[in-house]
Amino acid sequence: MPSGLVALALGGFGIGLTEFLIAGLLPQVAASFAVSEAAAGRLISGYALSVAIGAVALTAATARLPRKQVLVGLLVLFVVGNLLSAVAPSYPVMMLGRIVAALCHGSFFGIGSLVARDMVAPERKSRAVAVMFAGLTVANVLGVPFGALVGERWGWRAAFWAVTAIGVLALAGIVTLVPGRADRTLPPTAPPAGLRAQLRAFRSWQVWLTLTATALGYGGMFGAFSYLAYTFTEVSGFSSADVAWLLMVYGVGLVVGNLVGGRAADHDRDRTLVLSLLGLTVTLAAFGLLAQSAVASVTLVFLLGLTGFAGVPGLITRVTDHAHGAALAAGANVSASNIGNALGAWLGGLAITAGYGYTSPLYVGAGIVLTATAVMSIAAYTARSGPPGRRPSLRSARRGKGGSAGPGR
Repeated sequence: MPSGLVALALGGFGIGLTEFLIAGLLPQVAASFAVSEAAAGRLISGYALSVAIGAVALTAATARLPRKQVLVGLLVLFVVGNLLSAVAPSYPVMMLGRIVAALCHGSFFGIGSLVARDMVAPERKSRAVAVMFAGLTVANVLGVPFGALVGERWGWRAAFWAVTAIGVLALAGIVTLVPGRADRTLPPTAPPAGLRAQLRAFRSWQVWLTLTATALGYGGMFGAFSYLAYTFTEVSGFSSADVAWLLMVYGVGLVVGNLVGGRAADHDRDRTLVLSLLGLTVTLAAFGLLAQSAVASVTLVFLLGLTGFAGVPGLITRVTDHAHGAALAAGANVSASNIGNALGAWLGGLAITAGYGYTSPLYVGAGIVLTATAVMSIAAYTARSGPPGRRPSLRSARRGKGGSAGPGR
């Protein structure tokens, strides 16, 4: 495994910690700045919105720059944002720090996934992306308990100082370990130079189908995940003290699913994606039916993480393959996942408000992911007649023609 992948994974770990640890620190932050719980919660929603915007905006703004140079700049932004959060004298400054740190999130994972896949042989590209995302999945396991533990012992600011230090280490790792050849090599999926050429990637139906599957797949999983604490305590019979370790079980499933899914996608990507989405659909529906059983809930929350993240490496390499390596498409994939997260959480909340109970987000999620499975099945079927990037573009489809020049050609 190239050492540069370790540096990318460390960067992903730090960014993941920034996203997740705040959940365990909200009471302390709210008390420190004398704001309401709702205002403190906006430090989470504000971060998520900034991720969705930054993933496309920063990727587009840096379209002509070398990828390694962009990654270095993004991690500098990440360090500055967390440093602002660590020293913030007021709530507005804290929010500014969260926004600055979030802006680098989507672009880092989008561009970093392209750098990761160019470090290895083509038949190992999904596994390389999975290694990079391993940092994010581990952060999902450790983020909330890490924030709560450090915050309890040394205060909430110490948690952000720790993440700042991790960011500095990741920055040094990328500078020294990510090879410069990642910027100079021109593989078959090399990105077209310039924003206009990258926008041509979005003429492909395959790009749009993959982005749709990403949004719906994430949306179904996150819509259920957002309300799992209520499901555990109100339906499964667990105490509130049990929620932390149950969410860690979910996080372990994420780690396993990410690594297994990356390996499987290198053998048969579209089949892996369809089966992982179908498995997630079945898991969500079974969870809704068996949520009253504590034993079944523990098993199913692990499977929820496993099936929920098994498709992530394949979705990323699929959208970038059909976009001819356009970094903007990779960034759009991250934005699609965050839009899906917001949609899923909103629909799950509507189901609870309508009086359908705390298992209803699981059924809503199953319906959303079933739609994602159908979309991915259509994408896989229509892609069989040609290699990535040779499917009809949106323009040629409107004209009734079959071929496409593809982006950058």
